[in-house]
Amino acid sequence: MTERVESPCIRICCLDDDDVCLGCFRTLTEITQWTLVDNASRLAILTNARHRQQAYTQPALRVDKPL
Repeated sequence: MTERVESPCIRICCLDDDDVCLGCFRTLTEITQWTLVDNASRLAILTNARHRQQAYTQPALRVDKPL
């Protein structure tokens, strides 16, 4: 039997304007669907959340200064 992929929730739930949790970086839809989806879907959610977290923590490119 395959173990279920655990939730990435760290109990710091705060949604931004795009309904993305700033604790785990899942969307509100992903959070509510978590208990209903299989491991493959959970892994896809984790990948998407990781990409959102990386994009959130990288400094924004400033367009007012030439490169």
